[in-house]
Order: sequence, then structure tokens, then C-alpha cells
Amino acid sequence: MNPVIIFDASTLISFSMAGLIPEIRELKKIFKGKFIISEDVKKEAIDTPLKIKRFQLEALKIKQLLDENILELPISLGLDDKLIKTKTQEILDMANTTIYGADKDIHLIDLGESSALAISKILNDKKIENVIAIDERTTRSLAETPNELKKYLEGKLHAKMTVKQEKVDFFKQFKFIRSVELIYVAYKKGILKLKGSENLSAILYALKYKGCAVSGKEIQEIRNLA
Repeated sequence: MNPVIIFDASTLISFSMAGLIPEIRELKKIFKGKFIISEDVKKEAIDTPLKIKRFQLEALKIKQLLDENILELPISLGLDDKLIKTKTQEILDMANTTIYGADKDIHLIDLGESSALAISKILNDKKIENVIAIDERTTRSLAETPNELKKYLEGKLHAKMTVKQEKVDFFKQFKFIRSVELIYVAYKKGILKLKGSENLSAILYALKYKGCAVSGKEIQEIRNLA
């Protein structure tokens, strides 16, 4: 099976708020695989904000991607919805009991992120190449830099944190990409609507200010690669 990009709501919202929905369409044209969203991400990025006038326009833009089959639901991969729901809850429970401090387990992720991880886990078990597109920092930190996440939480909550290593090890299997890296791919492929390195910089900062967890230093590194 061709590779899969599993989109979290955070990345879709970043793209929509930055006016970059056309770039998702162009990326899909050159990607030999599927763009997938879970039912929980659909609720978070489309169904719920459609009912709120402040967020309705962004939700409509994302909904159009689903209507056009640029984004697809897991059924298009032949995945069982009950299995996804079961895995989602298992991963949600695991993630939110991975770090303990201040006399309680620390809540780290919600249903949307957990459902993306669940789909990725199912695909991993099937040996299907996949990556999760997520702009939210905590989920990525849990998998990539758990000790940094621990230090951050200790500073924020002013309490000593304990990391349950066996649970951290589970999250090491997941691969992630952010909206800024997807835009870099679009730039290298020549499919950005705005051309030139200065425009690339403007787009990267737009994504940062619309919610992508990326530092100014990281943006400069991406510019240097370009």
C-alpha cells in the first residue's frame, strides 16, 4: 500500500488560518498516497467549529477538502472504526498516565491527537508507511523528547515529575511532520503559490503565528535548507 499522512486538527487549522488550503491540494497531487483524518479530528476541525461563527470559515475550507476526497476518512484504508476507537482510548489512557507529578497523572493529549496515533499504530502493525501531521507540541514531545517535556512540566507546575519509561518507549514508534515542513516540501517542489525564499519565510512565520509549534531558530534552519 502507498504511504499515508494522518492529519491532526492542529495542522489543518494552521493551514486554513494561514490561507494555505490550496497548498494542501497541490501537495496531494504529488503525493502517491492518502491524506487521512479520523472521525475525532473531523469533529474537532470541521463539525464543532462549523457551529461557531468565529471559526466557521476555516471549518468550511477544511470540509471542502473532505468533500473533494483530498482528505479521506479511515474507511478508505479499510480500517475498522471499532478498532480505531478501542486503540484511541488505549493510547489516550496510556499518554495521560505517562508523566506523574503534583500528586496526579498529567493530562497530555486529547481525543484528536490520540485517534491520529491510533491510526498510525494500526498502520505500523500492518507495516504501512505513515507519518502524523501535527503542529501541537506536546504529542510530538512525548514521542521525541520526553525528558524535555518532563522539565517543561516541572517548570510550569513547580513540582517534581516522574516519567514512566515503559510508556514512553511505546510512543517512540511514531513519526511526525509539521505544517512548516510540509510547506518546505511544497517550496522545493515548486508548488507554492507565492514564489521566492522571502515569501517562504513569510509563510513559515504565518504558520508559526497561526499555531504551529516552531521556533524562530527552526524557521531559519528551514530557510537555510531552501
